[in-house]
Amino acid sequence: MRDARRRGGCRSRVRPRALSFFGLNFGQIAAICFGSIAVAGEYRGGAVRVSLAAVPRRGVFYGAKLAVVGLLALAVGLVTSTTCFFLGRIALGDRGVGIGAPGALRAAVGCGLYLALITLFAAGLAAALRSAPAVMGILIPFLLMLSFVLGDVSQGGGWVDFLPDRAGQQILLQHPDGPLNPWTGTGVLVLWVAALWVGGRRLSRRDA
Repeated sequence: MRDARRRGGCRSRVRPRALSFFGLNFGQIAAICFGSIAVAGEYRGGAVRVSLAAVPRRGVFYGAKLAVVGLLALAVGLVTSTTCFFLGRIALGDRGVGIGAPGALRAAVGCGLYLALITLFAAGLAAALRSAPAVMGILIPFLLMLSFVLGDVSQGGGWVDFLPDRAGQQILLQHPDGPLNPWTGTGVLVLWVAALWVGGRRLSRRDA
């Protein structure tokens, strides 16, 4: 009985914070769209040829582009997540979680970091596929629906916890679920994002 009350207390502390970040799904869609269009958009009409003429070293060009895309996404993500956090606190009133609560600052900063990593994930895939609609068609269902469906089928455990969205969103939780803590979950997402180098290698080996 005591354990049940304790688990219930954890839920009551997590829920207000989860409500503060309710708009995360919309933020993920925006991040995917931005990352994919920022990279794949240059291939429409051959605009990438102009960029490569200015920066012939494709590795430098690709790295600089990802750095700019990632930093912009991080800046916007931090502003958005902090704003959502404080608006959520105001809307929830007495049930709101203050920034000084355990894990609250980590969640606010981590939300911006998560959105930046998702943006880079989309950018890397866009460099490989060279099609923004294809990236959106793959990542939006994958990140917003697939893990929830698989989690329900597998009763919420196992390898499903290592999918990019599930792993990365552990940083938002005061009491993470599953085998990953907030930082190991972020590390798993970083490993997923490392797949963007596949896009870089593809860029360096193909004609513009």
